[in-house]
Parts: sequence; C-alpha cells; structure tokens
Amino acid sequence: MKIEGTQKLHAARVLVYSALTDPNILQRCIPGCESLEKTDENIYAATLKAGVGAIKGTFKGEVRLEDMRPPEHYRIVVEGKGGVGFAKGSADFDLEDQDDATLIKYSGELQIGGTIAGVGQRMIVAAAKMMASRFFAALEAEVMVSAAGGSA
Repeated sequence: MKIEGTQKLHAARVLVYSALTDPNILQRCIPGCESLEKTDENIYAATLKAGVGAIKGTFKGEVRLEDMRPPEHYRIVVEGKGGVGFAKGSADFDLEDQDDATLIKYSGELQIGGTIAGVGQRMIVAAAKMMASRFFAALEAEVMVSAAGGSA
C-alpha cells in the first residue's frame, strides 16, 4: 500500500533535516517507539508498539537511513516482526524551503502480513495517517525547541 503526503514545519530546512535524521529525536517522535539503538552507520535496532483496531503488538526490527543528501532528501527503510505479524516499508523524504518554513514531501510503500493484515487496508491506511500526523506534530515541537535553544 502507498502512503504519501506533505507536511509544513515552521523551521529552517537544515534544522528539520537534522531532526529527521537524529535517532534520539526520532525515538521521541515515532508513535509507540520504545527504543532506537544505533548498530552501524545509519542503521538502528528498533522496538515499536503499534496496532490497528483491537490488534496490537510489539515489533522488533531494523531502521536504515539511505540515500542521504542533506538538507534536501533521504530514504528511511523499516522492517519489523512481532507476534501479530510483520511490517516492512520505505519512504522518501524531500525537503524544500518555503518562506520561513520547510515543506516535507513524503512518499512510501508499506507491506504488512500476519494477523494485523486481517483488519483491512482502509483501517491500516487510516492508522498510518494518524501515526504520520502524530509524528509530524511531535517533530515540529522538537524542532521548535532546538530552534529556541539554538538562538538563546
């Protein structure tokens, strides 16, 4: 299934890119992320609690940051398994300056299988959109803190 959209964050592109590639910030912003530990250059072991509807579980897997071109582009690749199934996917993030803000265009593919896949694609897409919205709201809060701290 495809997931795509745009998000505008009110911060400089270099700050937004830095936040999007910082594992500590990502761990705080990704809904349900319990741990994100570096295992190699731009590769992280992740533990995430997630679910759709009544089907919830803990997923363990890997997150890789690829095709990095600061501050304009990168790809994130995620693979995880848990008791309720598996998920794997990738997304490209393109960042553009827009006035005093940064426009993020994201586009990705997600594959899921196992029990969690049985809830139906519409519910999964709705859950993914909700998680993206929560992620970007948390990311903007992190970037605003960084911007305030950087100028103080």
